[in-house]
Amino acid sequence: MLLRLEDATVRFDGRPVLDAVGLEVAEHEIVCVLGPSGSGKSTLLRVVAGLQPLDGGRVSLDGHDQSGVPAHKRGVGLMFQDHQLFPQRDVAGNVAFGPRMRGAAKAERAVRVKELLELVGLPGAARRRVGELSGGEQQRVALARALAPRPRLLMLDEPLGQLDRSLRERLVVELQELFGELGTTVLAVTHDQGEAFALADRVVVMRDGRIAQSGTPLDVWQRPVDEFVARFLGFDNVVDATVTGQAADTPWGKVPVPEGSAQGACALLVRPAGVRLVDVADGLRCTVAARTFRGTHVAVHLQPGGAPRLEAACALRDAPEPGDEVGVCFDAAEIMVLGGGPAA
Repeated sequence: MLLRLEDATVRFDGRPVLDAVGLEVAEHEIVCVLGPSGSGKSTLLRVVAGLQPLDGGRVSLDGHDQSGVPAHKRGVGLMFQDHQLFPQRDVAGNVAFGPRMRGAAKAERAVRVKELLELVGLPGAARRRVGELSGGEQQRVALARALAPRPRLLMLDEPLGQLDRSLRERLVVELQELFGELGTTVLAVTHDQGEAFALADRVVVMRDGRIAQSGTPLDVWQRPVDEFVARFLGFDNVVDATVTGQAADTPWGKVPVPEGSAQGACALLVRPAGVRLVDVADGLRCTVAARTFRGTHVAVHLQPGGAPRLEAACALRDAPEPGDEVGVCFDAAEIMVLGGGPAA
């Protein structure tokens, strides 16, 4: 295991910002840590980098305890969202900085700079001033600089956070391909779930200094462990329920649940794909409150009488108009009984 955190704890003014966190990252693995502001994800990154001391627990790299090892001797690369490029140096000077600090010869540095600028899609940019570069180009230079010393672990802090959406979506694909080509081990933190799910081999969701869930992107998306994770992933159809047999009593009436679901009081998630629109006479009567175009489908926001709103996913040609009356039934295959007790 390349990286191991054991009971990693950091307290600010007595409050745990990291609360006995355990995390492992294997060699060549890409792990993305997700979470809202204040969840502890950036503190975790700083702890691994050696920029934040631990109040308890330990960090190991290649099996070696990093207690007392300063940041510049840990052999890790760190890239921040604001790039932090050296404005007085040209592109080549920025990329060559790490190898120069490690004593690489001038000729070796020049080869490394040329190699990396080609790799990140900026051939011929070595003599350009960083102030002349676009945001996306600066991002590529920052990545090349972080990779230049050949770190055993590359850490990214909101790597694409300052870029517009179309550029982010393009770069995240390029990053995934680049890391695969290089065999780079990556630990990244982000609040953008789309970015994390596109880039990662494994997603870690944090809440209040602890890991709420860890798994492959598909596992976390399909099986959120509790209401917090479900809502963080953007699922709003979550209510208190009581499961008896293969049905749940909810504010929306009786809702089917998958066979083998846990019994009793719980939080229930109904995915938008599981909200089926039918004739008014055949289901829960709802009024279409609004609809939102989501690219691949239309999110239809439904208001039942005296119950929480529901979101349904519809094809554009099938989406009803705001103000329409529709019926709703539910598909048990798109329903999950969540852990962690009833919804808050």
